[in-house]
Amino acid sequence: MEKDPQSLTSSRRAGDEATPELVYVDNENITDPRANLAIEEYVLRYFDPRYTYVLFYVNEPSLIIGRNQDTVDVINLPYVLDRRIHVIRRLSGGGTVYHDAGNLNFSFITDYRPDRLNNFRFFTEPVVRVLQSMGVAAQLQGRNDLVVNGRKISGNAQFATGRRMFSHGTLLFNSDLEEFVHALRIKHDKIQSKGHQSVRDRVANIAEYAEREVDVPTLREKLLEGIFAETGIRRYRLSAQDWSGVREIVEQRYGRAEWNFGAQPRFNQQRAKRFAFGEIDARLEVRKGHIEQVRLLGDYLDAEGARRIERALHGVVYDPEVLQKALRGLDWRTSFPGLFANDLLGLLTP
Repeated sequence: MEKDPQSLTSSRRAGDEATPELVYVDNENITDPRANLAIEEYVLRYFDPRYTYVLFYVNEPSLIIGRNQDTVDVINLPYVLDRRIHVIRRLSGGGTVYHDAGNLNFSFITDYRPDRLNNFRFFTEPVVRVLQSMGVAAQLQGRNDLVVNGRKISGNAQFATGRRMFSHGTLLFNSDLEEFVHALRIKHDKIQSKGHQSVRDRVANIAEYAEREVDVPTLREKLLEGIFAETGIRRYRLSAQDWSGVREIVEQRYGRAEWNFGAQPRFNQQRAKRFAFGEIDARLEVRKGHIEQVRLLGDYLDAEGARRIERALHGVVYDPEVLQKALRGLDWRTSFPGLFANDLLGLLTP
C-alpha cells in the first residue's frame, strides 16, 4: 500500500519525540548525478525532521569523489574526458566510487545521533536482509563495506550537519566493473593493503550471486518492500518548489568545477601513508618557517578530526617540537582511529 504525504518542509512540533516515520522520496528516475546528490542534500537540509527519508537513485556513468580527496589525483582524467564520465564530489568522506545504470544507490536521511554516526550496521541491516532473501550471502565487513564471499558489493559513507545526517551507499548489481577500473587511478599502496588483489578481483556484482535473474528496478522494489514491510510504502513526489531548491543546489555546488575538482592551493611539502582506516595525504605550504596552508586529503570517512588538525597547525612554526605542542590535546579518534601523534608527525615533518 502506498500513501502520499503532504508537504514535508514544515517544522518539527515542540515535544514531538516519537519514532520518525519512514517516507520514500521518489526521484522520478532522474539519472543526472548532480541532481540526485542535490536531492539528497535538499532533503537533508530542508525536509521536515519528524520523518526519516529513504532515497534510491541510479546515475549515468559517473565517478563520485569523496569529500576529502584530490580529484585529479584519483581519476584517470584523459580516459574520463574521452568517455564523457561525470565527475562529481559528494558531501561525505571515503573513496571514489563508480556509478552507472547497473549500480543502485540508497540513502537514509534521519536525525543525527552520536550512536548512529559511523554505525553502518544500523543503516545497512535492512538492505542485507533483502539481499539475503534473494540468496545473496551479503554481510557487513570492516567498517563500511558489504561483501559476498569476501568481495565488495557495496561501499557506504555518511555526512552529518549536527542536527541531521545521511548514510548512503552503493549496490553494485550489474555494473561495468572494467569501466570502473579504467576510470580510476589506483595507488599501489592501496592494492598492497588489500592483500595484493586488483580492484577487479576485490569487487563483485550482486547479479553474480542472486538465485533468480532480476534487474535494477526489481531490486529497488524488493528493497522498498523490505524496508517498508511493517508500514506500507509512504511515497513523496517532489513539488515544483522542491525542484527549484534542488536546481539551486546544483548551480551552487554539484554543477561547479570549483566544487568537483577543487582549486587546490600549491604545496611544497607532501607525504602520504595508508593506515587501517584509509589514506592520509598531508600537504603543507611552508613560508618563512611557518605553515601557511595545510590540507589532510585522503579516502578516510570522517573529516572532523582532519579539520581540527588543520586549524591547529595553521600559522605555527614548522618545527617538530612546535608541531607536537600544537597537536597536544586534540581528539582525532573518530576520523583516524588508531592514529598516534608520532605517526602524524612523521607525515608532517621531514
